[in-house]
Amino acid sequence: MLSILKSEWYKLRKSKVFIILLTGPLVGLAAGIGADTSETAGMVNEWYMLLIYMNLPYAVLFLPLMTGVLASLVCRYEHQAGGWKQLLALPVTRGKVFAAKYLLVLLLVMMIQLLYLAAIYSAGMFKGVADPFPIEIIWKSILGGWVATFPLVALQLWMSVWFKSFAAPFAVNVIFTLPAILAMNSEKAGPYYPWAQPFAMMYPAANTDDLFFIPWEQLLTVIGGFFLLFYLGGYLYFQRKAV
Repeated sequence: MLSILKSEWYKLRKSKVFIILLTGPLVGLAAGIGADTSETAGMVNEWYMLLIYMNLPYAVLFLPLMTGVLASLVCRYEHQAGGWKQLLALPVTRGKVFAAKYLLVLLLVMMIQLLYLAAIYSAGMFKGVADPFPIEIIWKSILGGWVATFPLVALQLWMSVWFKSFAAPFAVNVIFTLPAILAMNSEKAGPYYPWAQPFAMMYPAANTDDLFFIPWEQLLTVIGGFFLLFYLGGYLYFQRKAV
């Protein structure tokens, strides 16, 4: 498995992956610097409001979209010049290849989340936020957002293995990402819509009266269910895929 991961990373690092990793955090940083949190100063921790302003463009749009781009990238070389045949001719199982590609995308998403953490802190320092840095809440948001991408990465990898075109999986992801803006405002659809889960998991709320509050137990159950559905679907499709 480690050898397959090293091989996948070697192929990926020649692409523009580092630009992709920086896109979302830079957008979040710009949103944080431009956010007006002065109205709530003294009433709530200013870091909370800064995080909410930054999460709106980042967790609602850019984080789900980046999962599709990264999944397409890790399959791009195999769709060119019979790459799948060359890869599967090696002494590796299809299951390990699929798992390695999935794990690599998850690690890249974690890198994006860590860069976003740096963007949150940088935005707060730039704005001169004097409130204590809520490290526990921030880490909960960062890790929660990462966990929320597990089913999205599985689905996008499935789509990327299926379609030869780089644009097709991304188009599917865009189609389902945009309605998340409406779904997250719905008490019925929001908790069960996979593309709304990153924002829900990254939202710094503990008050059950909050508009966007969803119990973590419910979120994790939904995320776990969709993860199993999408991962097993992609895994079984890849096992039967003709190359």
